[in-house]
Amino acid sequence: MKKVLYIFICLAALGCKRNTTSQQETTGIDTTALNKKLSITPQTVLLNPEAKQITSEWLAYITAKSELDNFKEYTVKDVIYNAQPLSEIMKSLKETLPDTLQATPVKSRLSVLYTKARVLQQLSADKKLDIPAIKSTAQQLPVEFNNLNIQINELFLKTLEDFELELDEFEAAEEDTTSVNLPTPLKQDDSV
Repeated sequence: MKKVLYIFICLAALGCKRNTTSQQETTGIDTTALNKKLSITPQTVLLNPEAKQITSEWLAYITAKSELDNFKEYTVKDVIYNAQPLSEIMKSLKETLPDTLQATPVKSRLSVLYTKARVLQQLSADKKLDIPAIKSTAQQLPVEFNNLNIQINELFLKTLEDFELELDEFEAAEEDTTSVNLPTPLKQDDSV
């Protein structure tokens, strides 16, 4: 009877040990991967003066730019923690687009940014975290924000007609400066 009880206790102990290890395997997360910094390229697209003036008054844009600038220092863990607020920031960015920037390319870039932020939020909310997918999606967000800046800049590019008008004004100004009235030279008399 003691032998049966001893075997039963050993089997129960082994069974409990297996359950705890399988639970650790399913919920265990590689903490080194969580603490790795994102590799964000430092390239940023600068806005031209007209675009900068409009975006400087757009609170959602300023907030999104600030958050994405912080990505340079973020770890994967920071991204997971901030995925929900980032998604809300991108939603606000999309919903508060100023009238002067209402153009299909800009709206498309905003939709891409919002979609990537939502994907990041969903990946971060999963019970089983896919760290490479989270990292990859997080690294794409600053790139997409640069693409938004490119589209905003393109709204303020000069057209061909503007360049022609500017060239005509330049040529007219140049003619004014080169057409200085010079005195006509006197003819010398050959008789002397």
